[in-house]
Amino acid sequence: MSDVSQASAQSGIRDETAARKALTFFKVMAFIVGVGLLVLVVEMVLEYATSMSGEQNPLRWWPQPHGFIYMVYLVATANLGFKVGWSLPKMVGVMLAGCVPFLSFWVERRVAAEVEGRLGAR
Repeated sequence: MSDVSQASAQSGIRDETAARKALTFFKVMAFIVGVGLLVLVVEMVLEYATSMSGEQNPLRWWPQPHGFIYMVYLVATANLGFKVGWSLPKMVGVMLAGCVPFLSFWVERRVAAEVEGRLGAR
């Protein structure tokens, strides 16, 4: 067995190429969801902390697209989790990180470091 395939087998990752693609997709979606969540917070502040409601709120359209983007993030997280062999609780924890402002950025860095370490970052 070659060193590369032996390292992948020891890390529990069967298809290194697929795992790398899933990691890239996850990283992109985590960033987009993180930024989108910050925009959602601004929308909510405008809606509930000011008198800008309804037509007056310039971000009134944002919650629905953000919800769709978050669902794509959930798919990206599940895809990566299945590719690298995460447990269900770990997948759910990473998914929930996309609900807390700034947390998705921190979790994305930790997840990327962990997965890249398991892949050998060649």
